[in-house]
Amino acid sequence: MAAWSFSGVTEGAHIVIGSGPAGVSAAMALLARGRTVVMVDGGKVLDRDAARRRDAMAADDPGGWTAQDRDGWMAPQFATLPGQVRRYGSDFAMEPGAETMADLPGWFALRASRAAGGLSNLWGAAVLPYAARDMADWPVTAADLAPHYRAVTGFLPVAGVPDALAPLLPEPPMAGRRGIEPSPQARELLSRMARRGDALARMGVTAGQARQAVDSGCRLCGLCLHGCPYGLIWKAGDTLANLRQHPGFSYRPGAVVTRVDEGDGAVTLHLEGGGTIRGARAYLGAGVLETARILLASQPGLGELTLRDSQHAFLPMLHRWANRTRPDRGRFHTLPQAFVEIAAPAISPHLVHSQLYTWNEFFPRDLIGNYASKIPFSAPLFAALARRLIVAQMFLHSDHSHRIALRLAADGRLSARLETHEGMEGTLKAAARHMGRAMSKLGLLPLSFATRPGAPGSSFHVGASVPMAAEPKAGQSDRLGRPLGWERLHLIDATSLPAIPATTITYSVMANAHRIGALSD
Repeated sequence: MAAWSFSGVTEGAHIVIGSGPAGVSAAMALLARGRTVVMVDGGKVLDRDAARRRDAMAADDPGGWTAQDRDGWMAPQFATLPGQVRRYGSDFAMEPGAETMADLPGWFALRASRAAGGLSNLWGAAVLPYAARDMADWPVTAADLAPHYRAVTGFLPVAGVPDALAPLLPEPPMAGRRGIEPSPQARELLSRMARRGDALARMGVTAGQARQAVDSGCRLCGLCLHGCPYGLIWKAGDTLANLRQHPGFSYRPGAVVTRVDEGDGAVTLHLEGGGTIRGARAYLGAGVLETARILLASQPGLGELTLRDSQHAFLPMLHRWANRTRPDRGRFHTLPQAFVEIAAPAISPHLVHSQLYTWNEFFPRDLIGNYASKIPFSAPLFAALARRLIVAQMFLHSDHSHRIALRLAADGRLSARLETHEGMEGTLKAAARHMGRAMSKLGLLPLSFATRPGAPGSSFHVGASVPMAAEPKAGQSDRLGRPLGWERLHLIDATSLPAIPATTITYSVMANAHRIGALSD
């Protein structure tokens, strides 16, 4: 998409940079207050060929698809380059690492997006708030965020049911909501969680059905990880389409911001190609890498910004019960099926969060690729094991995780340096052991030896590089996300979070962005 070359003043407009979850949330709040909103971003969209393939799949019910249809839909995702994530067979939603980083380190797994809707085109759709205990020392409380969590669900669908998770993680209220049908394996697991709830509670473990940002009319086609042909997994582009119908809103794709400055009662955005936009305030929510690039270029004195990561790992487990039906046949979804929260002070003062996944097409591919190649004629055995596999993706609070220091390179891209946390591995192992003991009470056999930590940034639960503080110092922001020294620039994505708790990040980023949009003047 060509660079956007507008230069001029958008009198009184509030300019939102980025159309991802944070951007659309802030825009919704600003419009509700009667503000005029201009949204700018890279604006990349799904290419026409991929859109035609998607529409052809969506024109039929899943029962009408042939095996060749399904295989053809999945094949591009299996062929994705290392470090990249793809949906619909397209790379539009994720920038290659070398586009963002001047010298891409091998350990660096975080990526940026310049797509309409940002990385929400690729996300796993898991929805949880932050626990009050994990916000205890923040300048913004759980009570401050509560009305904004609820406001966000006016345009973010949340599928789920009332269960044991509600007292610990009460937003949004689950009464009256519908969940999407769990897979057969998940139904059995959730039943066991309910029956053994007291035993789990004695271990500091709370478990329940996953909550997903999915329309409750999910077709259970099993293609969630490849791109929903029916568009039923929410993405920020859905809300962007609605925003574009509002008379107070305008959208300018192809406008990539290079830096921002403020003065004379206004803020000015400088664009690739030399154009500028001037308005009353700017709300920077371009994703933590793009936001860092823009902020470092706008305020050279910062020198370096340090991203805090939520370390994650995959713990595979085999269920001991027999499958009543083949888990790879029939109707099911492949998003998270269950959530497990560990509150164990001996491991961490913060929650440890896990998302449990049942069968999907990546399971047999991974098992056969990693193990069967070493044992002749063993592929059928590993394919059968994959049908007993349940995988927990575990997350730690950023206090236990590595950090990523960013600087602006001479060519305008970023350079990264890893700051390791010596205690991360021990905390992760302790959490995995505790998780394994808890899940063994439900009939699961944890394969702890096969636990696989993710590379730094690979969870995409990353931010807190300019954290909000009650009395901000250099490198911090105030309760409205304004970096020290700025009056009209608000950081609305995960950049301004005070820390990165283990529970899912997007819902809280959206609520905080909505809060900032609702309170800024």
